[in-house]
Amino acid sequence: MTKVSIYDPFADVFPTLFRSLLNDGAAEQRGSGGQSGGNGAQQAVPMRVDVSEGERVYTVRADLPGVPKDAIHVDIDGNRVTIRAELKREAEQKDGERILRSERYYGAFARSFALTDEIDEDQASAKFDNGVLELSLPKKAVAGAKRLSIQ
Repeated sequence: MTKVSIYDPFADVFPTLFRSLLNDGAAEQRGSGGQSGGNGAQQAVPMRVDVSEGERVYTVRADLPGVPKDAIHVDIDGNRVTIRAELKREAEQKDGERILRSERYYGAFARSFALTDEIDEDQASAKFDNGVLELSLPKKAVAGAKRLSIQ
């Protein structure tokens, strides 16, 4: 089977410890399967995420092409949101056929990030359509200051 190597220009310049700090969360995206680079380290399975903030709600859109809806899990803990997904590869090789190149990845991957305000888990909703997961995450109402009357 042909191996696909991804060139990492910083492999010799920065040690792994510092490189993970520069990759902006790439360590959280590392999957259990997928392509491996020339230095033996696993490459991140991409999950591109857009996060926008409105006055009362956060909207998160995550690209998860090829992932079935039942293989996606979203966890909310206070202000931390974690999206986990798993891609499984089906055996497609036929008798008398040999694979010359395989670039499709598989495995489990996740993204986790903290938002400024806590999320109201009871009002949160998720929608998955055409490979795009859309989360609507309402902010928890902050208890306002209360004036006590003196008796």
